[in-house]
Amino acid sequence: MSKYTSFPDPNDDQNPFQDPSVTQHSSNTGYATLDLYNPFDNKNVQPPPPYEATVPTAPPPAQTPPSRTTPTEPRNYGSYNTQQTAVNATTAELLKKQEELERRARELERRERELDAHALGPGGVRQNNWPPLPSFCPVGPCFYQDISVEISQNFQRTVTIMYYYWMFTACILLFNVISCLAFFCAVDVSGGVGLGLAILWFILFTPCSFVCWYRPVYKAFRSDSSFNFFTFFFVFFAQVGLYVIMTIGIPGWGFSGWIVSLSALKGNVGVGVLMLLNAVLFTGQAAMGVVLLKKVHSLYRQTGASFEKAQAEFATGVLSNQTVRQAAANATASAAQGAFTGAR
Repeated sequence: MSKYTSFPDPNDDQNPFQDPSVTQHSSNTGYATLDLYNPFDNKNVQPPPPYEATVPTAPPPAQTPPSRTTPTEPRNYGSYNTQQTAVNATTAELLKKQEELERRARELERRERELDAHALGPGGVRQNNWPPLPSFCPVGPCFYQDISVEISQNFQRTVTIMYYYWMFTACILLFNVISCLAFFCAVDVSGGVGLGLAILWFILFTPCSFVCWYRPVYKAFRSDSSFNFFTFFFVFFAQVGLYVIMTIGIPGWGFSGWIVSLSALKGNVGVGVLMLLNAVLFTGQAAMGVVLLKKVHSLYRQTGASFEKAQAEFATGVLSNQTVRQAAANATASAAQGAFTGAR
């Protein structure tokens, strides 16, 4: 074993740094290393060069192959926003139409419920609700009126305006009584006839106008009745003519029109101004009457009513009236009995 292995002698003073493999790298460099560098040495020995770190360069970005659209794939040319806007507008329009249809359906359902609940009372008799009198009043309502239930939606505005116009005329007649009273007390004490007629016109025209021209126009739009249309035209035309006479103000007729008002200014300025205001209201009343007459006439032409239908309705109403039929039967029986008695 000693043949292959030899151990150094412990007495030999060997330096491991003197190994040739070490010394050939430590002394042949052209610059001083850290172990040989002496800063106090005057020799022209350069310090080791500073360490320069190399900046790693980023790898080039990977190139992806361009996408190719298939023949069945729709190409996008930047019109997505426009298409989305058009879709949103169409959706909003459809929702709006759907809300309108639902609103109309609810309105029809509400009218049906009101007709079933309010139109017929116990025993199948319709309960009157106009005029709205208190429960302690000994006289009850005379008519049934509900514009939102009985009148078609297309004519509700017109019928409502006619109702407000009737109330407007009633208020003007009441104001006319006040004006005539002031004229009687402050200007002409002997003119009591005008005050009495003013009170008579208020008591007479207020209910008669409601029955004679407002109720016919209400029933005409409610049931598309040609007969009621013609009744309204006849009575309301006469009423508008009377409004013109009220506006003129003939002395002694009980109307605070222009003639009476101007004459009252000479006697008392305050009463004259009050009566002039009444004359202005009479003028507006007559003008509104003409406008409403033309309005109802235009709607009448749209409903398809005619004079022939009015005649047919009148004949049907007369023949179906139990009182008229009973009177005709009694007259026929009396005539037949008289003829039989005379023959004997």
